[in-house]
Amino acid sequence: MVCLAFVLGFLLPCSAQQSQEQIAAHYFSSGQYEQAAECYETLYTRTPNQFYYQMLFRSYLELENFKEAEKLVERRIKKNPSNLYLFVDLGQIYEMRGDKRKATKTYSSVVDKIGYDTKQINELTQAFESAGHPEYAIQVYLTARKKMQNDFVFVSELATLYERVGNYEAMMQEYFDLLDKSPNMMGSIQISLQRVLKETANPKLVDGLRNTLITRIQQHPDNRQYIEMMLWFSLQQKDFQFAMVQASAIDVRFPDLEGEPLMRVASIARSNEAYDIAQQCYATVTKKGQEGANYFAARVGELDVAFARINRNFPIENKRLWQLLHDYEAAFDELGKSVNTVPLMRNYADLMAYYADSVQRAADILYDILELPKLPPKERDETKLALGDLLLFAGEIWDASLLYMQVEKANKNDVLGSQAKFKNAKLSYYNNDFLWAKTQLDVLRSSTTKLIANDAMQLSLLISDNMEEDSTFDMLSRYAAADLLLYRNMLDSAWNAFDDISHSALSHPLFDEVLYQKARIRIRQQRYAEADTLLQQLVDFYPDDILADDALLLLAQLNEEQLGNLARARACYEKLILDYPASLYVDHARKRYRALPEPAQPIDSKEKETL
Repeated sequence: MVCLAFVLGFLLPCSAQQSQEQIAAHYFSSGQYEQAAECYETLYTRTPNQFYYQMLFRSYLELENFKEAEKLVERRIKKNPSNLYLFVDLGQIYEMRGDKRKATKTYSSVVDKIGYDTKQINELTQAFESAGHPEYAIQVYLTARKKMQNDFVFVSELATLYERVGNYEAMMQEYFDLLDKSPNMMGSIQISLQRVLKETANPKLVDGLRNTLITRIQQHPDNRQYIEMMLWFSLQQKDFQFAMVQASAIDVRFPDLEGEPLMRVASIARSNEAYDIAQQCYATVTKKGQEGANYFAARVGELDVAFARINRNFPIENKRLWQLLHDYEAAFDELGKSVNTVPLMRNYADLMAYYADSVQRAADILYDILELPKLPPKERDETKLALGDLLLFAGEIWDASLLYMQVEKANKNDVLGSQAKFKNAKLSYYNNDFLWAKTQLDVLRSSTTKLIANDAMQLSLLISDNMEEDSTFDMLSRYAAADLLLYRNMLDSAWNAFDDISHSALSHPLFDEVLYQKARIRIRQQRYAEADTLLQQLVDFYPDDILADDALLLLAQLNEEQLGNLARARACYEKLILDYPASLYVDHARKRYRALPEPAQPIDSKEKETL
């Protein structure tokens, strides 16, 4: 025999079963099925276990030796009639031989043989799935369910199979029938559906889930679980308007929840920049009155959304600013100043310092926070960072550095520590200590926080690029001084300083950064047309520079929020998404792109898929 010759040739006797098994496996994996079959015949004759049976059966199928395969299966069925999965093997032989009628008859007959043995049921369904017949696996579970007189067994198994064959409505029916029986399973069902929605990019799945939910809600309008599921589904689809409608419906029908669904929608909508929806949800809860369990959180949420609407790149209208400050002060009168209102106090200080030119008032508020009893360490250190920023804004460089160092020391392995380290490195850059600043920034480039890592990389590259070109650091020193003036909101002085740099040489690596900073100054001065021109120059002349995506984002925001040129804004968002796919701003750009009106001319289908 070939198997024996091979073994003798390699001094590995066929009687050594482990060695022969390795040889058989080698033959099978290398496609030498005839030799594999001979070895597995020997092994199976000696030890007729399941593994050797399967490998011999597969070898016969690969050789299309259906006669021997059928004999093998029939002999094994005779010895093990309760192993129903063997009938699937038999059906496969008929199917591969071209006798589909006989295969179908065999498959159907074995389904009818199913009993109450769970192990037997699972083996049979696995056999059907391996044979590429999930539809018969479904029939096995349904038949077993009927015989057991229990409609709630094999729910997850059937749901998975329905998903596999694309019958999404049947999949939903399984989950919702289970939800009817066991409302406490809602969390598990949502996790399963979330996985399916994430892994299956098929609109039929979304439609199937939506249609099933609508039907169930129409049939059972007072069933809280169905409305909750529709709310959850709306949030998964980021359809915040519809989610708010569902949350409002729950709020009306189930007042004992005290607005909790509305608070949930508001929080998720706010994090996705759907500020109008978040504001409406919070307002609905606050209208319930101060006795409501979520009143305090809703009042804080309203102000947080109002603050989040402010774009630090653009000035805020005086009327809007003073109204917002008044709203904060009214909230402090009502809610007090305590550990629970620390986020509000910090935002109020931010408004005072950077928008209302009241630096001392802002500092007083931050010091008040630090004196609060039982202030959590995280709140304390976040407040110290804000105070450090404020002191730097006021020109108190060393006091700011001391606060940053305190926070870094207290949070060495935390995001706050990385933020403090970055702020201190940037302070060193402002102070012309470029080598030290770069050393710290290079450490931060491996930060687990993408935003910190990106900011550190940008500043590190700014320093290193200009250290190489200018060993005296003259231009870099001038740029850092101008940058500090801009941070301190001394706009005219900063403009003149940047302008002097751009006129000091015919070319310099800093010129793209200078364009960007001059554009920011013109925006703060509300000279938007000039800012638009400067940003466009940066995009046109320096498309490969590290600031190109920043410039595109700012240009898009400028046209959307100030110039009212929505088509141009959309084009900028589109360019950012397509030309700079690795940018940190891509997700934000995609949200804004989708929110703006469609262009008059349809875009390329491949680009549309990307967007």
